[in-house]
Amino acid sequence: MAADPGPAGRRRLLPGGPVDAVVFDLDGVLADSEVWWHEVRDDLAAVHGRALDAADHEDCIGLSSPAWSTLLAERLDLPLSAEEIQRVVVGAMVARYRQRPAPVIPGAIPAARALVDGRAVAIASGSHPAIIAAAVAALEIGDLVDAVVSADDVAAGKPAPDVYLLAARRLGVDPARAVAIEDSRNGVQAAHSAGMRVVLVPNGSIPPAPGAREAADLVVGHLSELELP
Repeated sequence: MAADPGPAGRRRLLPGGPVDAVVFDLDGVLADSEVWWHEVRDDLAAVHGRALDAADHEDCIGLSSPAWSTLLAERLDLPLSAEEIQRVVVGAMVARYRQRPAPVIPGAIPAARALVDGRAVAIASGSHPAIIAAAVAALEIGDLVDAVVSADDVAAGKPAPDVYLLAARRLGVDPARAVAIEDSRNGVQAAHSAGMRVVLVPNGSIPPAPGAREAADLVVGHLSELELP
């Protein structure tokens, strides 16, 4: 596994055979939205006199909406049900996408368009379907994406492989001939478990948890540095 992204700006070829499909994570890869997630969850906790730490936020990454809302309900001991927590957080995220400029990672969308080069494309995200739809609209990437999978569509979110397996099925490709683009340890583990090669693009705002770099097949500093076979 690769742990070194190499010199900044250098093109790096993904090891292995040809790639038929590219499956992008959304938050932290195409949208610099992990900070929004942190802020929205922190706001919810603060209203009730609670606080989340870095481990709480990391544990939420990639989970389905029912899973992370249940986790928050248990850890924060809030006077809200998991369903109420989900409704508040999802509503706040959708409102941000509709009311604020999209949280763009500089150069990520043009790099993604250049990278796919006619290949099938999917998004496999832990986000609620309403948030994914709002993000795709705000980022203006609807024409780029052939399939969208939310963790809410499957039995288990990341680090389980379900979202990536469903993405491959919807695209009609063998997971072994697909590459996942991720920014988190949970995401890297999920894609590998699905049988895909994984490229880690560490997010500058919310760095990946320890072990993510070592688990990836390739690490690049920016999506524009990646070359596919």
